[in-house]
Amino acid sequence: MANILDKIIANKRREVEAADKLLGPEVAITTDRETVSLRNALLDSPTGIIAEFKRRSPSKGEIHPLALVNEVVPAYEDAGASACSILTDTVYFGGALTDLANARAHSSLPLLRKDFIVSRRQIAEARAFGADAVLLIAAALTLREVKDFTTYAHSLGLEVLFEIHNATELDKYVPEVDLVGVNNRDLTTFHTDPLLSEKVAKELPSDVVKVAESGLTSMAEVEQLRASGFSGFLIGETFMRHDHPGEALRRFIDGTL
Repeated sequence: MANILDKIIANKRREVEAADKLLGPEVAITTDRETVSLRNALLDSPTGIIAEFKRRSPSKGEIHPLALVNEVVPAYEDAGASACSILTDTVYFGGALTDLANARAHSSLPLLRKDFIVSRRQIAEARAFGADAVLLIAAALTLREVKDFTTYAHSLGLEVLFEIHNATELDKYVPEVDLVGVNNRDLTTFHTDPLLSEKVAKELPSDVVKVAESGLTSMAEVEQLRASGFSGFLIGETFMRHDHPGEALRRFIDGTL
């Protein structure tokens, strides 16, 4: 029986194939905007928080279905986010590439295109719509794809956040990636263990920029992970379930959330 991740990836491949047939395999990149380094932003930030914009998820259902990027992302920036992650998957997360473009128009922060990348097409779309980095998920890709997509992303000026869930997925790690994320959420079951990042950190190369993803609910957890060598902390639902996600981020940072 297919797990949730298998279903998402199968649907994503169908979407990419349909786009290739309808629009052609090449994505026009007309922007000459200089990208902003996600890696440097995290290393230089006092919080390291990548605040995520998403409306729903397969595990939680509707989170903030009517959220507007042009309101949430600037509020995140004002509240002290180091970067923003924009969910662009429509079927499972309620996002769109237009959300990414809208975020770019309203923020100077580094933007991560958060999606299930299975094709060079999606990487080119990320560049065209305003991203500075893309997510490559080990569980969804082969080692060959990780290498190819990383090289292609770099050729477009994009950085790569390589995501794993456990140490065994490090067999797909390539040193050319810019950051390594540990997802505390198992994408096959969507079970979340907020302490997983700390456990897996011991297996990561010592010199990589580490990002903890999912399930973080307090600055105490962030500081504990920072002490374990993490520089970035990708947090979405903790903020997005509030009416005003930017204010939730502000309260998260000052410890009053």
